[in-house]
Formats: sequence, structure tokens, C-alpha cells
Amino acid sequence: MNPADCTPAADRSPEAGGAVTSAATAREHVRALLCEHGRSGGPDPDAVIDLLLVVSELVTNAIRHGDGLAGFDATPADGGVRLAVRDHSDVLPARVHDTDEAPGTHRTNGYGWPLIIRLAGSVTVEPCPGGGKTIRVFVPLT
Repeated sequence: MNPADCTPAADRSPEAGGAVTSAATAREHVRALLCEHGRSGGPDPDAVIDLLLVVSELVTNAIRHGDGLAGFDATPADGGVRLAVRDHSDVLPARVHDTDEAPGTHRTNGYGWPLIIRLAGSVTVEPCPGGGKTIRVFVPLT
């Protein structure tokens, strides 16, 4: 299946009320967003795959390492998509080395954060006033 397939299917709709509660529902939300804004057939289908991978990793990290997903937003922007994922944890992600190399071994930090850093055009981590943090990224689609 094309990752940006706009064909409606019962199993590809977000959960009741449109809430994003998992990596799967977040990916479906982003696919729907791309379809709404006519970006599903973009010039680089690999960029859509990269976008969906970043969505999956951000949401999974919020659920597994951030004490749960507190918010998810995806917004089309010139040349890509902006994502904002909020979790309940004040713990910041580990810094990633300045190279494009993946970690040599799988330690306490996995491969998701380095993939996010590599695939996103920009990444910021902002503490939230009431606790938790928001990770904002821009993923290019060109």
C-alpha cells in the first residue's frame, strides 16, 4: 500500500472522536491530513514514508518514555509537515551525537530518537508550564 493512500477504509480511521492515542492513529491522522491538503501524491513518496516513521517514533517515545501521550498536532507547512507531540514527563531526550551515525549498540536509548533527528529538518524540545514537554519537528516532504 502506498503510505499516503487516500482510499477510505474502516480500519484506517482514527479512534472514536478522532483522538490520537497511538502511533497507528497518529499515522492515520497524518495520512488524512496529507489527503485533505492534496499532498498524498507528492514528488517524493519516500519523504511520506519518512514522515510516517517520525510520527510513529515520536508518539511511541511519548507513550513508552514520556509517561503517556498528552497531545498530538500535525500541521501542513510550506515544503513539509510540522508535528508537535506532548508527553507528561519532564525528562528530556538524550542528546544525539553530531554525526549521522546510529548508535553502535542498543543501550538504554534506542534508535528512534536518532532517526527523528536524522529525518526531521528541525527539532525543538520545550518544557510545558504545567509539566511535561512538547517536541516539535518539521519533516520536509521534498
